Amino acid sequence: MTHNISDSFAAQLEQMRREVLAQLQDQRGGAIGRAEAAALARESESDDWAQAHSERDLAFVLAERESAELIAIDQALQRVADGSYGLCLDCGASVATARLHANPTALRCLTCQTQNEQAQGVGVRSPRH
Repeated sequence: MTHNISDSFAAQLEQMRREVLAQLQDQRGGAIGRAEAAALARESESDDWAQAHSERDLAFVLAERESAELIAIDQALQRVADGSYGLCLDCGASVATARLHANPTALRCLTCQTQNEQAQGVGVRSPRH
């Protein structure tokens, strides 16, 4: 991948990183820490235990997803820095630019990603009987 294209994806990844960090900060209630945010959430919980529990679970899942996304972005930025960005993790071929535009953190070319998902059983539906 050429340096100019890598720079373009690096800028896109940096923007994604800023957005994810802002979302995480918003979930925590701004610039306060996790412990303070948890304490404030407990104080403001309604009497409806089930609803409070569901809200807490949802917040946890969203934070976990965004943390995983942040890790993927940081790893992609590291690949830009070391020159391996845009190369398939499995076969070493170039990942299609269109795929990288759609998913800038993609690790694999479409063929290898499909094989990886099939091996893990992701997206594979069992036949109906």
